[in-house]
Amino acid sequence: MRFLLYNIRYCTGIGPRFHLPVPYAGYLKRSTGILDEIIGFLEQVRPDIIGLVEVDNGSFRTRRLCQAEQIAHRLGHYHVVESKYGAGSVAGKVPLLNRQGNAVLSRFPIVEHRFHYFEQGVKRLVIEVRLAALTVFLVHLSLTYRNRQYQLERLYRLIHGVERPVIVAGDFNVLWGDRELDLFLGATGLINANREGQPSHPSRSPKRQLDFILHSPEIKVTDFQIPHVLYSDHAPLICDFESPSLQAS
Repeated sequence: MRFLLYNIRYCTGIGPRFHLPVPYAGYLKRSTGILDEIIGFLEQVRPDIIGLVEVDNGSFRTRRLCQAEQIAHRLGHYHVVESKYGAGSVAGKVPLLNRQGNAVLSRFPIVEHRFHYFEQGVKRLVIEVRLAALTVFLVHLSLTYRNRQYQLERLYRLIHGVERPVIVAGDFNVLWGDRELDLFLGATGLINANREGQPSHPSRSPKRQLDFILHSPEIKVTDFQIPHVLYSDHAPLICDFESPSLQAS
């Protein structure tokens, strides 16, 4: 089975054009061209489950079309998508920002899904997706160290009672280094699929490990790679894995 994690930066691209005519102007430009290229890449690698961070679910950038829905349609996947800020937050009431979210796509039917929200930070969404024999949690953690620690504590409580194989993935924004996750990994027993600590950001010349695919011990990783793909400022993570419960299903 193949899991792919990708922070796609709303398909706004990278490079000099992103910062013209002013820095970060790319966030205000149309994104359909990059979306088509990302879909082409996904069609080549054929993931079974996809975690997408920074998805536009229907702003003027996409002509009001949801990027996750378009990708799912092209791949023949089921999907869930939601704003990462929450309806009650200030950011959730701002045009454009309220269309910025995260999404989980799956070749397998989604049995159940829930949207949780952290109490701290601006980016608060946790997507929980239950498949027949696997539960996936997708996150995009805060840029602030203190808020990240509160969020990790809440994330621990969310996954603590799940009695089945679990994957916890996302952009963890561990700007102080991956040791930020030591206590979380120790408490949960989760394992980092990226055994060698390969960096994924920035994609042109990766130096930091910000994106993670964490898994429960019963899941066996058979291959892990970070392709040199330049559609976003993050590189995608690809994890091939197997589990006795998954094979039984």
